[in-house]
Amino acid sequence: MQRIFHTPEGVRDIYNGECSQKHHLQTEIRKVFDSYGYEEIETPSFEYFEVFSREVGTIPSKDLYKFFDREGNTLVLRPDFTPSVSRACATYFNPEHQVITLSYTGNTFINNSSYQGRLKETTQMGVERIGDDSAEADAELLAMTVECLLKAGLKEFQVSVGQVDYFKSLLQDANLDIEEEENLRSLISQKNYFGVEDLVRSQNIPESLEKAFLELPHLFGSSEILQKARSLTDNICAIKAVERLEEIYEILKIYGYEKYVSFDFGMLSKFQYYTGIIFQAYTYGTGEPVVKGGRYNNLLKHFGKPAASIGFGITVDNLLMALSRQKISLPEKKAPVILTYTEANRREAILEAQKLRSEGTAVALRREKEDC
Repeated sequence: MQRIFHTPEGVRDIYNGECSQKHHLQTEIRKVFDSYGYEEIETPSFEYFEVFSREVGTIPSKDLYKFFDREGNTLVLRPDFTPSVSRACATYFNPEHQVITLSYTGNTFINNSSYQGRLKETTQMGVERIGDDSAEADAELLAMTVECLLKAGLKEFQVSVGQVDYFKSLLQDANLDIEEEENLRSLISQKNYFGVEDLVRSQNIPESLEKAFLELPHLFGSSEILQKARSLTDNICAIKAVERLEEIYEILKIYGYEKYVSFDFGMLSKFQYYTGIIFQAYTYGTGEPVVKGGRYNNLLKHFGKPAASIGFGITVDNLLMALSRQKISLPEKKAPVILTYTEANRREAILEAQKLRSEGTAVALRREKEDC
C-alpha cells in the first residue's frame, strides 16, 4: 500500500488564496511598523537553550522543542521572539546609550499539549522598543497595536491593559511563599473568584490587603477602574503603577485611540520577564488573543546589557482566523494569464510571455498536451 504523507499534529499547510491573503496581511502590518520607524531584524529559528531558560522567564522547558548539535550543545526552536531579539540587541547595539526600535516576522514553535487544539507553529509579527522607560513608549506601542488591527480590517476589537507591578507590590506586603504566589497568580488570571477567596482567607494577611486581592479578578473595565484600583491600597509602588496607567491613557487620547483600550488588573502573564504594563488584544472569532505585549525592564540584564524595554507580538494565524470568521475579506493575488503553446510556436509564446511580464502582468506558460 502506498504511504500517505500528512503534516504532524499542530502544524498545517497554507496554500492557494489563504496563503496570498496571509502575505497581504503581513505587508499591511509591516507598513505600520515602517511608519513608526522600526527597523527589521531576523533572528535564527533555533538558539542555545540558555536564551529561553527558566531564568529568562519565558516558555516552560517542557513546552520547548529541544535537540542537540554535533558538539552536544542543547538547542531550542524559537518559542518566543522577545528573548531572541533581546539577545541580538545586546550583541550588536548599545541600548544603554540610545533607543533601539526593531521589528520582526517569523515563526515560533511551542509544543502545546494536543488536547488544547492550538497550533504548535505560528507566524508572529512584532516590535521591540529597547532603551526607553517612558510612558510615551508604552502609549506608542498601544497605538501601534490599534493601528495594526485597523490596518488588517478589524472594526470591533479591544486592547486590554494590565499592570504587573500593581500585583507584585501587593504580593510584597502579603509575604506569601513562592508556591502560594504562583497559585494566587493563576487563580486571579483565570478569574477564579472562589479560588482566590479560599486561598487569601487561608493566609494571615491584613484585612485591607485581603480585600485588594479579592477585588483583583473583578478589577477590569474602562478608565474609571483606575480610581478604584488606587483606592484599594496605600502601597506607594502600587499607586505609582496606577499613575503610570493614567498617564498612558492621557497620551492615548492624543493619538485618538483611547476608545479601543480598557484596563484589567487581573491580567497576569505566564511570562515572568514582564515588569510594568502588559496588554492583550481581543476580537470576535478566536478565543485566543491576537496580540500580546508588555514591558520587560529586566530581561536584557540576562544578556549583559540592562535596558528598559517594551514590545508586542501579533499572532498572524489567529488574526487571519478572526478576519475570516467576521467575513472580512482580504485581497487575493490576481490570477496569472495562462499562455499555452506547442513545440511549433514555443518561441513566440516565450517572447510574448516575457513582454507581458516586463509590463507587470503575471504569466504562466503551459505546454499543450499532444495526442500520441
